[in-house]
Amino acid sequence: MTPQPGIFAVGAPEHCYLELDGAPGSDPADLVGALAGLLGPASGIAGACVTVGLRPELWRAVAPAAAPPDAASFEHIAGPEITIPAAQHDAWVWIAGGSRSGVFDVAVSVSRSLRPRFGVAHEIGGWVYRTERDLTGFIDGTENPAPVEAPEAAIRTESPGEGSSVLLFQQWRHLDTFAELPVAEQERVIGRTKADSVELGEDVMPPDSHVSRTVIEEEGEELAIYRRNTSYGGPSDHGTVFVGFCARRHPLERMLRRMAGAEDGVRDALTRYTVPLTGAYYVVPALDALADVVDQPDDDRARRSRTARTPHATHPTGSGSQKLRAR
Repeated sequence: MTPQPGIFAVGAPEHCYLELDGAPGSDPADLVGALAGLLGPASGIAGACVTVGLRPELWRAVAPAAAPPDAASFEHIAGPEITIPAAQHDAWVWIAGGSRSGVFDVAVSVSRSLRPRFGVAHEIGGWVYRTERDLTGFIDGTENPAPVEAPEAAIRTESPGEGSSVLLFQQWRHLDTFAELPVAEQERVIGRTKADSVELGEDVMPPDSHVSRTVIEEEGEELAIYRRNTSYGGPSDHGTVFVGFCARRHPLERMLRRMAGAEDGVRDALTRYTVPLTGAYYVVPALDALADVVDQPDDDRARRSRTARTPHATHPTGSGSQKLRAR
């Protein structure tokens, strides 16, 4: 099974993310087919890399043998002092390219081509800040696996769901209060030095630092996540678009639970200076699996449509969810 190439297509400085909801009562196979049509050479889209994901339950209804077994829609995560909200939608489209103009043109083309099957519920533009840093000024993705190891972390290698990835997609707003801290205190919040991203020593690493809460070991093995984060916004409203791929949902869920303090009451210090605005999980299917759905005989598609219409009104959104339209 061949993963979608956009997961690993690094180097593009401009990005656009669209979260979509299918029209109520839509045929899930028809929705999947419309998204799959964005990926092939026959799509007519040029000048950018397009990657698509689907709400886990929608994908499972259409292709149960191609769905990662632990994938599920996002539900809010509540800690003692913070709640990470859910804002789950039916589909996700990521457009990455070398220029803002090109990405914009492709995003408009994608939105128009998906009407009336989908409506855009949330759109946000992302961009690369200073090559490898986020808007805190720290290097982002230091814990990412090396390029040769990234597929092992991001892509499922066994059935069901071979060749697919579980995506965690979030928008985090940054607060100005972080920049007001002395650099030494900023480093204690993150758990790394600001200039060169060297991890702090055990004797000075705070237990609530971002590193302490998100670098997780189970049975002697670190839980790996492949991040493709970008920055968003302008001077007065900005932050991080978290784009995390994993072969399983479990490492992503544990990371968030630890950040919120839902496991042990210890809240990630970084969440005192950033605000989670959204949260959603999507399955990013293998190209072969998407092609199989498109190539289904008409009678198979009809049978699925009778049993798996899009339950648009029942999406789990959590108490803090919202549909955002951001810069």
